[in-house]
Amino acid sequence: MAYDADVIVIGAGLVATAELVAAGRSVILLDQEPERSVGGQAHWSFGGLFLVDSPEQRRMRVRDSRDLALQDWLGTAGFDRPEDHWPRRWAEAYVDFAAGEKRAWLHRRGVRFFPVVGWAERGGYGATGHGNSVPRFHITWGTGPGLVAPFERRVRDGVARGLVQARFRHRVTGLGRTGGVVDTVSGEILEPSDAPRGTASSREVTGAFEYRAQAVVVTSGGIGGNHDLVRAQWPERLGTPPERMLSGVPAHVDGLMLGIAEAAGAHHINRDRMWHYTEGVENWNPVWARHGIRILPGPSSLWLDALGRRLPVPLFPGFDTLGTLEHIMRTGHEHTWFILDQKIIGKEFALSGSEQNPDLTGKSVRDVIGRARADVPAPVRAFMDKGVDFVVERDLSALVRGMNALTGEPLIDEGALRREIVARDREIANPFTKDLQVTAIRGARRYLGDRLIRTAAPHRILDPKAGPLIAVRLSVLTRKSLGGLETDLSSRVLTAGGDPLPGVYAAGEAAGFGGGGVHGYRALEGTFLGGCLFSGRTAGREAARAVS
Repeated sequence: MAYDADVIVIGAGLVATAELVAAGRSVILLDQEPERSVGGQAHWSFGGLFLVDSPEQRRMRVRDSRDLALQDWLGTAGFDRPEDHWPRRWAEAYVDFAAGEKRAWLHRRGVRFFPVVGWAERGGYGATGHGNSVPRFHITWGTGPGLVAPFERRVRDGVARGLVQARFRHRVTGLGRTGGVVDTVSGEILEPSDAPRGTASSREVTGAFEYRAQAVVVTSGGIGGNHDLVRAQWPERLGTPPERMLSGVPAHVDGLMLGIAEAAGAHHINRDRMWHYTEGVENWNPVWARHGIRILPGPSSLWLDALGRRLPVPLFPGFDTLGTLEHIMRTGHEHTWFILDQKIIGKEFALSGSEQNPDLTGKSVRDVIGRARADVPAPVRAFMDKGVDFVVERDLSALVRGMNALTGEPLIDEGALRREIVARDREIANPFTKDLQVTAIRGARRYLGDRLIRTAAPHRILDPKAGPLIAVRLSVLTRKSLGGLETDLSSRVLTAGGDPLPGVYAAGEAAGFGGGGVHGYRALEGTFLGGCLFSGRTAGREAARAVS
């Protein structure tokens, strides 16, 4: 029986396909969504990438190294399972990539970066614990679409040259073997859809398909849009899963291909490791169902639980995502609050996603300068004015009434909250303090990037000149699965016995961004997109070498 192509790529993996095209291989590209959804989750992203010892870091007076980055990665990942063998190998290889050719490889493809490097996941425990010791979050100029574009161009060039057959609205339901090698992909053809990117598309079946190739690459993503599966895989260490969650990804990120690969013999590991954000707010202008946006906060907002109690050290904004999630899920309530003022929100709030950053996405220097000069950036102002999770008032009494009205329960006691804020404000009067969050704010402002655009000068929250006061209700926002199909360093999918599953490769979130869980238990941020790039590149190159 003849092959229909050299390689079949499932899930519109642009990086893997671009590498296969560069090697002159023929590809069938399968995706259940319409063509306008090309780019998947990368399109919606902020475009943040983890780089080590970059020119951008050096210009911002940041001293970084491969050894420091690996120390941070291993301290964050906490690898402690027998099946962490390949994830740890992938972690070491990825840090080498981030400290080596990653930036130059992207630069050759036309990718450029915003000059100010962000400092995400700051940790706050110890030198060998969780967190980035230095800023490493490099924002792509053009955000997610700017990162997708060069790879999409290469794939479309492959279509024009007859190397790539793009088959959208093709949903895979099975993998088959010939002589022990997985070489057959079958599934359902869905009816054409003109659904806008990210919105739900029809699942009406109009036909069936079956294609054969020498190799299959799985790049189908994770489980974040499937809340039932998220809850089913929720780890006990993170407490009880929330009854109400916002979605950071569209519904088609459903994890179904992981089960199909497993049924064909693939080993799915670390499925209880996952990455969800605690600073989610409802999108006032949603694209998909339960559409949530993550606030990328600076360090100054007071973070309170649902009863108005301050979160413990070091659970400050931007320090430890999963540590905060674990704490929240053991409080008996699913939401928390940021308390801040206009001075803080204007300088410290960024919103994750390409659509929430039109200046960076549109590569407009003028608009970026305008954002820096504005009291409150326009996308943030829109949430203040229209977002259901925002309470804006001139005095604390009115703010507390609004908070309790929003939740429908009198959970916040004004007197207790006032004492908490006043106590914090007293700590601002001196350059020294016992309040470790105030220490963290002052430490952040020693970094030039934070001082310029990300951290407000320390001030009293109840100072009328800094007002109005703002309370933001925060919900859990689904995002990434950190586990996935186990792969070796050639991106070959492994069986439960540790042997390669003949003919099958995996990359991106479906492979836990490499190895079946390159992040271990926690991530350093900027490492998800980069993991897709690195593992996709590897899968494409290795599959190209394997076919005749």
